[in-house]
Amino acid sequence: MISNRPYIIRAMYEWMVDNGWTPHVQVDALYPGIQIPQQFVQEGVIVFNIAPAAVVGLDMDNDSFAFKARFQGVEQVVRFPPEAVLAIFARENGQGMPFPREPYPTEDKPAKAGLSAVKDAEPDKAEKAEAPAKPAKKGGKKPTLSVVK
Repeated sequence: MISNRPYIIRAMYEWMVDNGWTPHVQVDALYPGIQIPQQFVQEGVIVFNIAPAAVVGLDMDNDSFAFKARFQGVEQVVRFPPEAVLAIFARENGQGMPFPREPYPTEDKPAKAGLSAVKDAEPDKAEKAEAPAKPAKKGGKKPTLSVVK
């Protein structure tokens, strides 16, 4: 079944833009295979302003979100799967939607359609890859969103 997450994110984005608000996405910076400017990551997450005036070539496909943006005057390509999005919200009023953290893809379970190596019928125990560790939660508090200006 196709995930509804990219559809909801696109719908929320259009709703925010239609209302004249500035859409932002909060992304899990530890999600495997993402392409983001690591120097701006704070506590395992990064927030991007994805307003039409802030990015170039915004492409929100079902498998990947991508755009070009300037960070400290340097244009960079940003790319991440919709599964890495933790929230979409409007800067002006915080209206938006949080999403649950998705499990990271493992070698045994590829993230999306693509090629993977064929394994023997009984793989050697030493060959099995372990899933990357999820970021530790601090203090047992629930995550909250804050307005970024």
